[in-house]
Amino acid sequence: MAKILVADDEMDLETLIRQKFRKQIREEKYEFIFALNGNDAIEKIKQNPDITLVLSDINMPEMDGLTLLGVLNESNPMLKTVIVSAYGDMDNIRTAMNRGAFDFVCKPVNFEDLEVTIEKTLKHVLQIKETLQAIKENNILRMYVDENVLKFMGSREYEDSLMVNETVEATVVFIDICGFTAITESAQANTVVHMLNKYFDVMVKEIIAQNGHVDKFIGDAVMAVFRGNFHLDRAIDACLSVREQIKALPKESGDIAFLPEVSIGINCGELISGNIGSGNLRRLDYTVVGDVVNTAARLQSIATASQIVISEQAYEQVKNSFNCRKLSEVSLKNKQQLVTIYEVVD
Repeated sequence: MAKILVADDEMDLETLIRQKFRKQIREEKYEFIFALNGNDAIEKIKQNPDITLVLSDINMPEMDGLTLLGVLNESNPMLKTVIVSAYGDMDNIRTAMNRGAFDFVCKPVNFEDLEVTIEKTLKHVLQIKETLQAIKENNILRMYVDENVLKFMGSREYEDSLMVNETVEATVVFIDICGFTAITESAQANTVVHMLNKYFDVMVKEIIAQNGHVDKFIGDAVMAVFRGNFHLDRAIDACLSVREQIKALPKESGDIAFLPEVSIGINCGELISGNIGSGNLRRLDYTVVGDVVNTAARLQSIATASQIVISEQAYEQVKNSFNCRKLSEVSLKNKQQLVTIYEVVD
């Protein structure tokens, strides 16, 4: 059952809504809660945090509808508001939309139109909630999501971005913790997870510092993507910092005596970016795919401890900015010809 808050100082509207939607109320499809102004609406939302939709007038005492819109958009971006008002001029409509209104219905109310609008808005909210639930099921991602990201995940911008598939120029980085597989075979589970999370925290901090995006955690490795201006340079700077920060960590105490090191592969070029996964399972991963990604992973597999390996294409772009040395020509899977690889020294 969807809880809908109606904020309007016209008492007649409550009677009309109860009459026009009596079938839905009787079938427990909708539950309507009524408020006389914006302040009253905020209190009702606090008392009923499961309210899904707000129908709000503009002209109300104490707190008007446009002010209420701004408050709700700041405090609860998941809560969608439809303005229902006689003030249907373009200025009010634009102001309402700029403050986060989902739709606008003019008075006198056409209740058939209002019902269609309610259904459309509730469907929109449900889709967002289902997507958020699928994302929140990933416990590792939840560890690194801060308050600002969660608010963005509830925004219309985020919902729109979920549907965008595009071709982009970017840099892909794979960072692997050398020798960690042996630890997983001998140490207790809690010890393994604690160590792994500690190392990931170091990596994530340096990646974010260079405006990179952690695409996914793969076992004891991290895949990161850098976009925008100087994406390759920023990716290399992040990897150099990761290498130094990991090196600076003390050796694990006790029976393990593990000293962490990383091996890193970097490649850049054209990628396909989109929502990939199973719609039936509602498990979609917003990620990048393509030959650039596959090559970056294979470069990482070639890299030894504390080594940052890049492709020749990447080397040509950064040779004047970073100290690199040629390693060799290697055979990579699905590549017909030998590939020349370089190491970033500093």
